[in-house]
Amino acid sequence: MEQTDLVVVGGGPAGMMCAYQAAKRGVKTVLLDPNDKLGRKLRITGKGRCNLTNACDVKTVMANIPGDGRFLYSALNRFSPADTMAFFESNGLPLKTERGNRVFPQSDNANDVAATMAKLCSRAGVTVRKTEAKQIIAEDGAVTGVMTGQGMLPCRAAAVCTGGLSYPLTGSTGAGYRFAEELGHTVSPRRPSLVPLESEDAYCAEMQGFSLKNVTLSAFENDKLIYKELGEMLFTHFGVSGPLVLSASAHMGKMGSAAYRLEIDLKPGLDEKKLDARLLRDFEKYANREYKNALVDLLGSKMIPVVVRLSDIPEDTKVNSITREQRLRLLRLLKAFPVSVSGFRPIDEAIVTAGGVSTKEVNPRTMESKLVRGLYFAGEVLDLDAYTGGFNLQIAWSTGFVAGNAI
Repeated sequence: MEQTDLVVVGGGPAGMMCAYQAAKRGVKTVLLDPNDKLGRKLRITGKGRCNLTNACDVKTVMANIPGDGRFLYSALNRFSPADTMAFFESNGLPLKTERGNRVFPQSDNANDVAATMAKLCSRAGVTVRKTEAKQIIAEDGAVTGVMTGQGMLPCRAAAVCTGGLSYPLTGSTGAGYRFAEELGHTVSPRRPSLVPLESEDAYCAEMQGFSLKNVTLSAFENDKLIYKELGEMLFTHFGVSGPLVLSASAHMGKMGSAAYRLEIDLKPGLDEKKLDARLLRDFEKYANREYKNALVDLLGSKMIPVVVRLSDIPEDTKVNSITREQRLRLLRLLKAFPVSVSGFRPIDEAIVTAGGVSTKEVNPRTMESKLVRGLYFAGEVLDLDAYTGGFNLQIAWSTGFVAGNAI
């Protein structure tokens, strides 16, 4: 294979941004990606809509990164969420901002985001090779080439933008971690983040497919509150999922050594006094019914049998004979419905991977390795992950931008 300046390994958001920024500056760039289309994982993010950033300031992005957000200070200031939005809009992709400042393409089509980046790479002269990297070669402390499925590709620099371990069918096989380790880098243990949670509570499976809207989810680590948010979630055959649950999972970094549990406030708009008044009204309305048939105005049909059981009030109790103590027990259950957490779903079901190449060994101003000259890292392969809301893609855009402009 012919000599090139730069080989970018991985055609995801970080890889495409890196390749484009380098090539438009005249750096001879080859982008390696074995998929038929670039940005395969990008095309399915956000349920195919692609939440590509968050319309917020740099400080807010950093506050949404549970690990070493300070590492990104320089990168985010050089390519901020506002810069990301201006970048796509100036390149022909109209955007819109939704609840939580989440930014989407107006078309609601993730393919348009990937296609915009692929088009820019093509225009800038990036050579795309549909093959995978096998090994990054370094001699005397500097990158000299990349071994590919099509042979050796000599180069002066290599950018590892291989993503994490989530969605392995899109090519996120974890190869980037191996490349980093082979070249002397520390790679912290990987775990799923933004991932559904498993529960041993049989009633989760009983309510499979039942979704909750406008509820408040609280997560506890060894009984200490670590997360609380209003939003949506879903019961499944294995436990719980949905936006609130995915966000809560990002706070559970000690799974296996710490005990985690969830509580759902099913009526967050009502304090205990107002909820009690509401229960009294419902109980008066259905005074002659059995208890199991008196909760229809309060709860979805799939949830009623579960709440009846957990409230410890016999289901055939006549509503007009329910005691104040029983009613308060029901009230407390509605304000703190319990869900045990036994573990994460498998990492290939996670939206992002936590853990990765240690940021201590990477220059935050250039994304270049401190150990090997000409070796760069960008995106999810780094030990950086964020909460939901477009923050993880912003990390990819910013680190890819910085690497592409430094090479």
